[in-house]
Amino acid sequence: QVHLVESGGGLVQAGGSLNLSCAASEYAFSRYAMGWFRQSPNQERRFVAAITVGGSSSDYADSVKGRFTISRDNAKNMMYLLMNSLEPEDTAVYYCAGAAFSRLHRANRGPKNWPFWGQGTQVTVSS
Repeated sequence: QVHLVESGGGLVQAGGSLNLSCAASEYAFSRYAMGWFRQSPNQERRFVAAITVGGSSSDYADSVKGRFTISRDNAKNMMYLLMNSLEPEDTAVYYCAGAAFSRLHRANRGPKNWPFWGQGTQVTVSS
């Protein structure tokens, strides 16, 4: 079982940046692929980005590619999402998630494939 806690959300103007963090209270954090998802009101939870166990490979939704960067520090049991050039459409609750994937595939982007979740952090981008 992996306990995940997100932080770093807030209110930012369009064009600004935020850096989300996800802290994992699990000594085996380095065994799990990690991901970020987001959910807006009245919408389903959607994939944003994911990173492999060792951090050598990542996957991004087309909507954030080139603007967001996912990273992790296994020594600190931490994962991050640096969000640049934020747009009002990025407004959502952002969740970190973990799963025992050895590789990243588009088929793994569905939230149902990720068993471990944080409580979420709100990101609001004003126009």
